[in-house]
Amino acid sequence: MFTREIAANSIAIHLVDEENFDAWRNEQSAATQMWLATNQFRPERNRLALLPREDGGLHAAVVGLGKSVQNDSSLKQQSVEGLFWIGAGLADRLPPGRYRLAAKQSPEMTAQFAQGWAYGRYRFEKYKKLGAEKSLLLELPEVDTSDITHVNDGCNFARDLVNTPASDMSPADLSAAAQLLSQRFNANFRVYVGDELLANNFPAVHAVGRASHVAPRLIDIHWGDPKHPKVTLVGKGVCFDTGGLDLKPSASMLLMKKDMGGAASVLGLAHAVMAAKLPIRLRVIVPAVENSVSGNAFRPGDVLQTRRGITVEIGNTDAEGRLVLADALALADVDHPDLLIDLATLTGAARVALGPELPALFTGDDQLAAEIAQHAIAASDPVWRLPLWSGYDDEYSSKIADINNASSSGFSGAIIGALFLRRFVAQTKSWAHIDMYAWNGKERAGRPVGAEPHCVRALFAFLKAKFG
Repeated sequence: MFTREIAANSIAIHLVDEENFDAWRNEQSAATQMWLATNQFRPERNRLALLPREDGGLHAAVVGLGKSVQNDSSLKQQSVEGLFWIGAGLADRLPPGRYRLAAKQSPEMTAQFAQGWAYGRYRFEKYKKLGAEKSLLLELPEVDTSDITHVNDGCNFARDLVNTPASDMSPADLSAAAQLLSQRFNANFRVYVGDELLANNFPAVHAVGRASHVAPRLIDIHWGDPKHPKVTLVGKGVCFDTGGLDLKPSASMLLMKKDMGGAASVLGLAHAVMAAKLPIRLRVIVPAVENSVSGNAFRPGDVLQTRRGITVEIGNTDAEGRLVLADALALADVDHPDLLIDLATLTGAARVALGPELPALFTGDDQLAAEIAQHAIAASDPVWRLPLWSGYDDEYSSKIADINNASSSGFSGAIIGALFLRRFVAQTKSWAHIDMYAWNGKERAGRPVGAEPHCVRALFAFLKAKFG
């Protein structure tokens, strides 16, 4: 994937924008200029030209960056971000070979390109072989690629978890994957299974998952030096969501293997954090369940107990993610972490508001929001903050319980979901909730249809900057 050794026969990659293209082209050989003119090449974003040698081999690749944005700081950042996806797309578009960047770029641009280059090499081949893997090696003699590799390995781990169907990624399978991860990095692993959840006061996790033939469980991982700052990650691990007795239509179930995308992403982030040995005291909590239908399924109108003692009337069994997260967040909160972040494929409302590529960020901590957003943009892994608007607190009120898990209103669903979770974080000063999609729905170079571990790159960059 990467090497620091420079080979005489490596293939140059020229990154050119529209403003500087003519000057760059005039510096090239007459044969190169003729080839570009013959192929009517202009450096629109993602446009690619392969320049041949006299013997027919590949001499160089020219990649378009689009319009120059040197005088606009916001657009310049977008240009840096775009390099990630340009690098990712080249894995599908370049022939096998050993490549190098023809001109020295800024450290930020080089890092983005290299991270994308690594990301675009991902292949999910558990059930179907996609042919021989292309051999693409990038020479980066001046770049330390260790963090790039750690983050990419974490992303690929998360993508494998999400891409695996529920038949092979049940709560038991997710727990086994988390245990193997813990063993790899000498972390402490504990899991509560089935009725152990009731004995240890995780009633909501048990209620949501008890209808499945695979027992529900809660995964709890500890890693790092107790003297370091405490960072706790919580991930929604609904391995398949039928909707429960409020059954989803069949079309809405097709992607429900990805409903554990929050859990996969926090495990992928934990992989990167532990591999990089960041100086934090890490805790990872994952409630792992299937929301299934059987005679003992929880029902609309039921009142559930939660770990924190808040009673919840069930307005909709398809709003189950917030129920399992309620117990997990209550567990995390009593540990008084310095930072608590949960990731979840929580609401369709967030996707209506922001689309599939932009996770919604909720927090009452303005500084935390600004820092996450800053690193998210720099890592080409953006988020968008939505308000924790307390005026909507009454939307999940109940006449017979402390709260309802669903609103009777059709409005502001993502905000109401976040407000529900906030009820279970009472002592932690710095908490953020991220409502994500965890899936690419359309085929693009470097972004195949399938799992997308939102926020792994963003949160790793943030954690390293804040604590590293």
